Amino acid sequence: MGDILQAVKFASPNSSVGPSTPAILASAATGIVDHICEQGGDIDSIFGNSGLAPSMAGETTLQLKLSSFCRLFEEAARRTENQNFGLWFGNQFKPQDLGLWGYVGVTSPTLGAALENLVSYFPYHQENSMLNLRSRNDGMMMFEYQITAPEIVERRQDAELSLGMFLNVFRECLGQDWTPEEVYFEHPKPEAAKAHENAFGAAAYFSQPVNALVFKPEILDHPMPSCDLALMTMMQTCLAELGSGRDGFESVTDRVRSVIRMKLPEGCPSLEIVGEALQLSSASIQRELSLAGLTYKELIQATRYDLAHAYLKQRHLPLSEIAFLLGYSELSAFSRAVRRWTGESPRAMRRRLIGS
Repeated sequence: MGDILQAVKFASPNSSVGPSTPAILASAATGIVDHICEQGGDIDSIFGNSGLAPSMAGETTLQLKLSSFCRLFEEAARRTENQNFGLWFGNQFKPQDLGLWGYVGVTSPTLGAALENLVSYFPYHQENSMLNLRSRNDGMMMFEYQITAPEIVERRQDAELSLGMFLNVFRECLGQDWTPEEVYFEHPKPEAAKAHENAFGAAAYFSQPVNALVFKPEILDHPMPSCDLALMTMMQTCLAELGSGRDGFESVTDRVRSVIRMKLPEGCPSLEIVGEALQLSSASIQRELSLAGLTYKELIQATRYDLAHAYLKQRHLPLSEIAFLLGYSELSAFSRAVRRWTGESPRAMRRRLIGS
């Protein structure tokens, strides 16, 4: 946790990729060096053939080429002669080891909110990829994952380790004995396919349109044991800052908005508190906001509205929790704000946003 909080405090983009190259945060490779050693692999040759250095694995804010990340696991499977390398790596992977993105999930209030948060913030963690939570026609839920970058062809290991990581998000909430109903993989059935059913405790199907965990919807309202809404907001803000940092410039207005968002769960922050966090005077902030055509009060309201719009789309995030995240001491104060913004209640706004 200490390393994560340090990353939040000093969040800045640290990239080994070009601006148009699909990237993934290196935290997704946390522990791979030890895993290769346990399998008897040659660390230097495996990393070298993948265009990476062992020191890169697990760095919280470092961005790796997604193609190099996938190549690393394919190379590890070949060199260790263990075609289920990714399967067992993902099976032991703790959600917290995913760094900022993992903590966005485990600090959410419910499992459903955790999965929705992981989907919403996935683009900041991994690019040119799809993560989706949807209901199937028979009422079962599917948590779907797929790399969409066409140039990445060899990606079996990534698919298996990713579903293993997601499985452990569910088990973080529901206990280590929880199993999905079914597991889908997009790659053809491998020789040692029985291991996949053992790893997930469920029937495994291959050559499917997407990689997915299939489960019953009633578990979505189960509370996350590590819920911490203030920390969740901090992680969300840090991920967004890392994402915007790839463009190389962040305005004072954006920086003020980020601090407001991070401080809101503690109550609506004063201009002085924001200035102290940014090491800027109140006058400097007001001057920059004025150049952007804003007052501090207007930016507070705009930030709250944008967050309300995003949070209300998450059907499993309780209205009382949203009020807290937006810095309102009571649900009634949040309800009045929504009516002032939209002329409707929070429940009506949620129905409009999610279409039900």
